[in-house]
Amino acid sequence: MIPSVPHPFRRGLVALSLTFVAATASAQGPLLQAPAVSTQPMAATGPVRRVKLDEAVTMALEQNVALQVQKMNPGISELDVAQAYGTWLPALTSQLFFQSLEQPVNTLLQGNAQSFQQDQVFGNFGVEQFLPTGGNYSLGYQATRNKNNNLFATLNPSTQGNFTFSFSQPLLANRAIDSTRQQILISKNNQAISEMQFRNTVVSTVRAVKNAYWDLVVAQSALEVQRQTLELSRQTLSDNRKRVEVGTMAPIDIVQAEAEVAANEETVIIAEQTLAQAQDQLRALILDPRTADFWNTTFETADGPSLATSPVDIDAAVQKAIANRLDLQQARKQIESNDIRARFFKNQVLPSLSADVNYGLAGLGGTVITRGPGNGLQPGPIVSEDTRPYSDVLGDVLQFEYPTWSVSLNFRYPIGRNGNRVNLERQVLQNEQTLLQLRDLERQVVQQVRDLGRQVNTNLKRVGSTQAARTLAERRLEAEQKKFGVGLSTTFNVLQAQRDLAQARNNEQRAILDFEKSRVDFEAAQEASIAGAGAGNVTLGSATGTGNVAAGTTTSVAGTNRTTNTTGGAQRF
Repeated sequence: MIPSVPHPFRRGLVALSLTFVAATASAQGPLLQAPAVSTQPMAATGPVRRVKLDEAVTMALEQNVALQVQKMNPGISELDVAQAYGTWLPALTSQLFFQSLEQPVNTLLQGNAQSFQQDQVFGNFGVEQFLPTGGNYSLGYQATRNKNNNLFATLNPSTQGNFTFSFSQPLLANRAIDSTRQQILISKNNQAISEMQFRNTVVSTVRAVKNAYWDLVVAQSALEVQRQTLELSRQTLSDNRKRVEVGTMAPIDIVQAEAEVAANEETVIIAEQTLAQAQDQLRALILDPRTADFWNTTFETADGPSLATSPVDIDAAVQKAIANRLDLQQARKQIESNDIRARFFKNQVLPSLSADVNYGLAGLGGTVITRGPGNGLQPGPIVSEDTRPYSDVLGDVLQFEYPTWSVSLNFRYPIGRNGNRVNLERQVLQNEQTLLQLRDLERQVVQQVRDLGRQVNTNLKRVGSTQAARTLAERRLEAEQKKFGVGLSTTFNVLQAQRDLAQARNNEQRAILDFEKSRVDFEAAQEASIAGAGAGNVTLGSATGTGNVAAGTTTSVAGTNRTTNTTGGAQRF
C-alpha cells in the first residue's frame, strides 16, 4: 500500500516533476513538426451546388446510370410478350416453280417419239395461321400449266386451278392450353415481374440517395464539431501559454494542451476525408458521369433533419408491407407462372384427339385435241383443236363444280408413366414447395418491418437522450472554464470536458443520422426489398421440363443490424 504523502509536500513534488518534464521536453525539442490544420472550410475546386433532399432524389431518378440500365428491362420483357403473340399472326405463302423435263420413252402410251419432253409451270399462294384455340388452318390456290410431246394427250397444253382449305382442331390435349398460350401467359407474368423489379430498383435508389444525403449532412456537421473542438483546444493552449509566462501555471500544462491540439487536428483531417467520401457517394448517385465537372462539383445540403415527435405505427406498417411489398408481389406472380405450367402439364396428360377438315375445288382447261381413228398403236390425225381458256378454269373453281372434302378424327394415347406425367408430378411438388417459401418470405417481411420500426422508435429516444447529454456537456465545459479561470480547476479537467463535449456532440449527430437512416429504411421496407435491412434469403424456384418456356424469378429479402458505438473516443464520421 502506498503511504499517504502530506498535502504541501505532495504539491511541491508535483510542481518539481512538472518543471523537470517541461525542461526536458524543451531541451529535446519536437521530434516532428506537423503543419497546422485550418479551422476554416476548405475552398471548393469546382462548382458548388446547393441541393434539397427532394431535389437530390429527382436528380437521381433522371440521371442515375444504374437506374437507366434497369429501366430498359420492362421494355425487353414487353418484346418477349410481343414475340410470343407473334406465333398467332397469319403468314402469307407463295411459290413459283418451273420444270423442263426430258427422259427416254419407256411406254408405248407416250407415242413414237424418241424421248418424252415436258415443260411445267407451277405457282401457288395462300395464307396459314395458328389459332388461339390451339387449332390451325391453311387456305391456298394453285395454278399449273403443263405442255408435253405425248401424242396420246387429249389436253395439251393443259391448265389447272385448285383451291384448298384445311383445318385442324385438338379436342383434348392442347385444347384448353398449349405451349404457345403457356408462353404468352408466362411472358406476361415475367413482364409484370420485370416492372416490379424496376420499381424495386427505384425504391432502392431513392433509399440510397436519402441515406447518402443524410451521410453528407452529418459529415458536414461532424466536421464543424471537430473544428469547434480544435478551436477550443487551441484557445486553451493559448491561455495556458499566457499563464505560464506570468508564472501561474506549470509548463507541463502546455504540453498537455499541445497534445490535445495535435489529437484534434488529426480528428479534423479524418472528418475532412469522410466528408469528401460522402460527397463522392452522393455525386455518384445523382449525377450522370458525363456531366461537366462531375468529380469537382461540391454539394451543400439545404435540408436538415426533421425529427419526429411520436413513435411509428409498426402494426400498420406490417399490414402495408404484406399488401404492397414488391418482392411478395413478384413471388405471387411466380406462383401464378408455376400454376400455368401445372395446367399445361396436366393438359398434356390427356389423350391427343384432333378433328381435321379438308376441302378442295378444281378446274381444268387448255387446248383440247380431237383426233381421227388411229392405226394400231399410232394415234390418229388431229381433226380439230379447241382451246378452253383459263377463265373457264377459274369459273369451275368459283362455281364449286368439282368439290372434294374429307373429315377425320385422329386419336393417340401413350400408355404408362410417360414424360408428361412426370413433368406434372414434378410441377405439383415444386408448387407446394414455392407456397411454403412464400409463407416463409412473408414471415421474413413481417420480421424485417418490425425490426426496422423498433429501430426508428429506439433511435428517436436516443436522439432525445443524446441531445440532453450534449446540453449537459456544454454546461459542464462552461463551468470548468469558469473554475479554471479562478484557479479552482486544472488543464486536465478542462481538456476532459472538451473531449466529453465533442463526444456528446458526435453521439448526438450519430443518433440523428441513425434515426434518419432507420426511418428511410422503414419507409422503403414497406414497399420493396432493401439490401441491409432484415434477415434471411428466400428463393422461389420454377419448374423445368417439357413445355417450360420461362425461367424462374429469384426473390430475396436481405437484412441488416445497425450497431452504434456510443462509448470510447470521439466518433469519426
